Amino acid sequence: MGLLIRVQKASAALARATPAFITAVAAATYFVPAAFSWVHGTVQTAILGVIMLSMGMTLKGEDFRILLSRPLDIAIGTAAQFLLMPAIAWTLVHAMGLPRAVGVGLILVGCCPGGVSSNIMTFLCRGDVAFSVGMTTLSTLAAPFMTPFLMLTLAGETVDVDALGMFQSILLVTLAPVALGFVLNAAWGRRAAYRETLKVMPGVAVLGLACIVGGVVSAHGHRFAASGALVFAAVFLHNALGYLGGYLAGVAARFTQPKRRTISIEVGMQNAGLATVLAARHFPLLPEAAIASAVSCVWHSISGALMAGVFNAADAFLARRKGDL
Repeated sequence: MGLLIRVQKASAALARATPAFITAVAAATYFVPAAFSWVHGTVQTAILGVIMLSMGMTLKGEDFRILLSRPLDIAIGTAAQFLLMPAIAWTLVHAMGLPRAVGVGLILVGCCPGGVSSNIMTFLCRGDVAFSVGMTTLSTLAAPFMTPFLMLTLAGETVDVDALGMFQSILLVTLAPVALGFVLNAAWGRRAAYRETLKVMPGVAVLGLACIVGGVVSAHGHRFAASGALVFAAVFLHNALGYLGGYLAGVAARFTQPKRRTISIEVGMQNAGLATVLAARHFPLLPEAAIASAVSCVWHSISGALMAGVFNAADAFLARRKGDL
């Protein structure tokens, strides 16, 4: 029992240090590529499956009832995500004159569903966690249809997009493990042993994401020296404009302040791990596409924590002003 508690504490600490840990893994792998040379192909896909399984294991029937009880809010949020992020990516590709491979990677990130860690960031900044879970769930369920369709629409003239193959890949690495996790939770969720196991899963998800990033850096890190600044600039702008666009969408929809924060984070943070796997599988001749996705993995983790900090700092500032008046 003592070992389990130590593992749970290590998992919680790793989840809190997600940005620093993933950045450290990426940096270390750049200098020692062999460390993660084993993460490719089927192994990479399996790791993403484990990450999505960890998400599914936290889902309960009430999470789906949230979708039914707040359909308009969640529909607005999900529509903003699948409209804004692909559109922003497409605009940046053309405005910045990005190379084809980098552009494909950025658009792919924009067309993916919301990231799992967005729920954690929403909690940290006192957002609407139920709304966040609802948006993540709906966007993940819609991804097998929306991601291939959007990629075909926005990138189909630039590169061959296997929409059917992408649909099958997303079913395999997202919906199947999420569904399995949900079934496990429904069957064993009341068991103490299962609840204790859940406390380990955040750390497992972070380790999995780090492995995916490490695998891409191992295979293509040498290309980063040539296009690293451009890739990061594109990823930074895409992510920042996503946060801003999401927040403004919340203002336009007259959401409460917690909901505005939630939709901002949900729209800005994408499932870049999924994008990385899809890029490696469906665009093997465009390695910079996977690099753009991997950089998004790292930066979205960092920026999500920064955004939560900004929102909390705004609360503290307003509280101080109110106290001075």
